[in-house]
Amino acid sequence: MLASCVPGCVVPPSIRRLSGGPRHHYLRLLSGEARGLVPALERFGLRAASVPYGLAVRLRNTAYQRGWLHSERVPAAVISVGNLTAGGTGKTPCVEYVARFYRNLGRRVAVLSRGYGGMGGRNDEALVLEENLPDVPHLQGADRVAQARTALAEWKSEVLVLDDGFQHRRLARDVDLVLIDATAPWGHGYLLPRGLLREPPDSLRRADVLMLTRCDQASAEQCERLRRTLEWIAPHKPVVETTHRPVELSNSDGMRASLELLREGPTAAFGGIGNPEAFRRSLLNLGARLLDFRVYPDHHAYGCADIEELHRWAGRLPGGTLVVTTQKDAVKLRLSRLGDRPLWWLRIRLCVESGQDALDGYLRSVLSSSSSV
Repeated sequence: MLASCVPGCVVPPSIRRLSGGPRHHYLRLLSGEARGLVPALERFGLRAASVPYGLAVRLRNTAYQRGWLHSERVPAAVISVGNLTAGGTGKTPCVEYVARFYRNLGRRVAVLSRGYGGMGGRNDEALVLEENLPDVPHLQGADRVAQARTALAEWKSEVLVLDDGFQHRRLARDVDLVLIDATAPWGHGYLLPRGLLREPPDSLRRADVLMLTRCDQASAEQCERLRRTLEWIAPHKPVVETTHRPVELSNSDGMRASLELLREGPTAAFGGIGNPEAFRRSLLNLGARLLDFRVYPDHHAYGCADIEELHRWAGRLPGGTLVVTTQKDAVKLRLSRLGDRPLWWLRIRLCVESGQDALDGYLRSVLSSSSSV
């Protein structure tokens, strides 16, 4: 079935969404792509359900602001990396950036995450971080306070990076970094379940640093409008512009190749991530000539049937076609070949394009704060 990778975005026929199911229908509803009386009624129902959700979010935030609920502090610096919307803002490269920043300063770091979409106890983000940062412990589970205490007791961690932590307020943090995707900042403009906003945009006022991601995939005018909107919503907050920059091609055998390989012939790609359109744009910006682009649901758990179909799919591609996926998919598949073709994945790094001094200043400030060891 032909579908868009990002709701509301027109895509060419070479893009196919696999295993769309209820989530695909849901995204079509949110974007308005699904039309007619029944979808309109469904959107009305989702809008009605957003009202109690919004009330619950505001009540919880008010409870923390007024001291009815308390955040627990631990004797380590805590840096939260989070967002306003459900999925797809590029948190994993940012978590890696922050953890690497402190490791380069010689500090003991641990990453704490909820672990959504885990396979056998470890989700794809954890597998990526473990591969890219093998010397940084990564703890997963619902109780972040318990994780923090474990990191302190077992690894003597000095810095804790709270992955997807903006809405998790039980663990006190020293710095709140909030990511906003410059290509799709407001989750269709509604709170869950009518939109993808986890909480109202005015919650950005409690952030310390606002980080715009994928600025290279948005126009200069879009970024400037977004900056003006953020200044109105959360005045005087530092805004950092970043890109998710591809650095090389890798495979599960440990081989590496230049990105120039993407220009040498046709390319076919697939992935199951929160924002597959960003992956597609990255390939196109690198000069890839995409013959086919397959989209699986976010955190897709590849089963035997999926792998067999991918082998068949690769076998049907024209000779000389390069097959590429994301690192989040590669760490789950653990395949070096599909059919008779090498399977490559695109290594991505978060790069700060503006606001480096402000970001580094916040990250360094916690090392001398009273919460640090």
